[in-house]
Amino acid sequence: MIKKLSQRYDELADEALRIEGTKVTKQIEYANYDEINEEMFDEWKVKAKSLIVKTCGNDSEHINAFVKAEQPIPMVDDSYSVLKRVKPVFMAAKDDFQGGFLSSVKNLVQAELFDSELEQAIELLNSGYKGPAAVVAGVVLETTLRDLCTDNSIPHAKLDKMNSDLAKAGVYNKLQQKRITALADIRNSAAHGDWGSFNDIEVKEMIRDVERFLSDHLV
Repeated sequence: MIKKLSQRYDELADEALRIEGTKVTKQIEYANYDEINEEMFDEWKVKAKSLIVKTCGNDSEHINAFVKAEQPIPMVDDSYSVLKRVKPVFMAAKDDFQGGFLSSVKNLVQAELFDSELEQAIELLNSGYKGPAAVVAGVVLETTLRDLCTDNSIPHAKLDKMNSDLAKAGVYNKLQQKRITALADIRNSAAHGDWGSFNDIEVKEMIRDVERFLSDHLV
């Protein structure tokens, strides 16, 4: 994922150069203004903002600066002027992401590791080892809760306590809290060798729910 997002930054940086290359100077009465291909530019802005949100976050300085920079100044700006403002913001986000200076990069690395572990859980389940599969999925879940606690300045504790504290802090809702409690019950039973208290379908759903939870809250 990190490699794909980095490649996407490179592609959009090249696209910005191509848009710059469409600049033409026009004249209205006694004033000159620069114009670029606005259809290409509008499309690029949508893709650039989407990438910045994915890599930097919805509330990051990068996306806020980009949105501010793209607002045209009435009676002053032409499309080329707007491009000259938003491009440096985009390049700053690109440099910070590719340089590993964003906390979101850590989350993406963690997510890739967790994907690998959940794939291992699926393989264990498919091979008839539902207990170990549930333990692996449970470790991924608990580690994710611990990371969320760190991100939200909540002390680390046992899984149930972290789950409760995260819900109280509004990181997720009560429904998600109850589902995590149910997943933790399966994990605990598996860890204590009580494999008869859950079945393959429940472990399969557990792995699916943990994967969905990662998607919603880690990246």
